[in-house]
Amino acid sequence: MKGVFITGTDTGVGKTYFTALLTRSLRKQGIPAIPLKPISSGDREDSIRLSEATRGEVSPAEINPVRLSIPLSPYAACMLEGRPFPWGILREKIQKIAAAYPGPFLVEGAGGWRTPLDPTHSIREWAQELALPVIVVARAGLGTLNHTLLTIDSIRQSGLPILGIVLNENGTPTDDATRTNPALIAELTQKPVLILEEGATGLQIPDWLGFSI
Repeated sequence: MKGVFITGTDTGVGKTYFTALLTRSLRKQGIPAIPLKPISSGDREDSIRLSEATRGEVSPAEINPVRLSIPLSPYAACMLEGRPFPWGILREKIQKIAAAYPGPFLVEGAGGWRTPLDPTHSIREWAQELALPVIVVARAGLGTLNHTLLTIDSIRQSGLPILGIVLNENGTPTDDATRTNPALIAELTQKPVLILEEGATGLQIPDWLGFSI
C-alpha cells in the first residue's frame, strides 16, 4: 500500500476535514487518491464525507470497514460491546481495498496517535504495521504546542517518517497563540507546517506532501 497515514493530536482536530480536502485536491490533479477511515466509533458521518470526496466512487462501507457503535476509544467501545477488537476483519478489508484500487491511500486514524485499540495496541502500533509516512493534524490555537510536540516525539520514537504538520484554524480564535504557533511548531519540530484557514474549501498541495505521495 502506498500513501500516507493521517493522525491527530486529539479527537475532533479536523483529520477528516483535511483528508476530504486532500482527496478532492489530488483527484483534481488526476491522482486517484482513496481516503480510508478504517476504524471509527459512533456514527458513520466521517466515512460518508470521505465517500463524497470521491464522488461516490468508494462507498462508506469500503472506507470504514470497522465501525463500533459507541462513540468512545475503540478499546473502550469494544469492552462495552463485549467483544475483542476485530483485527482480522480490519486487515482483511485493508488488503482487499488495496488490491482493488491503485491508490495512493490516505489512511486516517481514529482519535489521537495513542488512542488505544486493545490492551497492547494503539493507533501508533497500527500505523507501524501499515508502515506509511505520517501527517499530523492539530488545532491551531492555544494548547497545541504541547499536544503537537508530544505527538511528534512519539511518532519519531516509533520509527515512522513524518512528512509535516497541518494546523486547522476552523473554530480557532484569531489571537496571539494562533498567529505565533505555526512558526514555533516549525522551529521546534523542524517539520513543514500547512495552515488550513477558516472555511477552506480547497487545498494548495505543498511540495513536501505532493512529491511524497
